[in-house]
Amino acid sequence: MKRESFDLIETQEHIEQAARALRSMAHPLRLKILCVLGDGELSVQDIVEAVGSSQSNISQHLAILRDKFVLLTRKDANRVYYRVSDERTLRLIGLINEVFCGETRS
Repeated sequence: MKRESFDLIETQEHIEQAARALRSMAHPLRLKILCVLGDGELSVQDIVEAVGSSQSNISQHLAILRDKFVLLTRKDANRVYYRVSDERTLRLIGLINEVFCGETRS
């Protein structure tokens, strides 16, 4: 059976987006943040409480995830809320949970 060839020029944007998401998940704390955000939008304080690290450390990692376009932000008064920017990233997190933790996300 002959494999269909991919035109990488047409899919280059998708390849770069996947690479950004994977690089951002390569750090244990960032992966934990993304797993916490898989359940929906959270404020920085909620993320700090769920992850269990200092606010300054969490903020640095949130900035990296935001700069790589993995997270989106919304400001409401003096609170900043974060959410995962792409459903495909959430599916990838779910697969990681399933493979490494024996859990599936709904």
